[in-house]
Amino acid sequence: MNLNKLMKQAQKMQEQMAKTQAELENKTVEVSAGGGKVKVTANGAGDVIAIKIDKEVVDPEDVEFLEELVLSAVKQAVEQGKALAQSEMSRITGGLSIPGLQQ
Repeated sequence: MNLNKLMKQAQKMQEQMAKTQAELENKTVEVSAGGGKVKVTANGAGDVIAIKIDKEVVDPEDVEFLEELVLSAVKQAVEQGKALAQSEMSRITGGLSIPGLQQ
């Protein structure tokens, strides 16, 4: 096996991964909870970038319900954002697991 060729391939893969990670910050997923009353948007980097809450679910007598809806939607959005990132990175690496790579 040609070591020089292998190093060039690794460098190209690293460049593609860096580019894809940057692009993932612009790709979003949106998750709804409570029949669409709470919506959370996250990006492919796993960051929550927006939360929308319908005023119909804001009940001062039942704050716990709203908290559960928000928490559920945030968890799902972050999970879907990470899944999007893993899918994009797997496409580059061909499913190869690389230690230290955000997946």
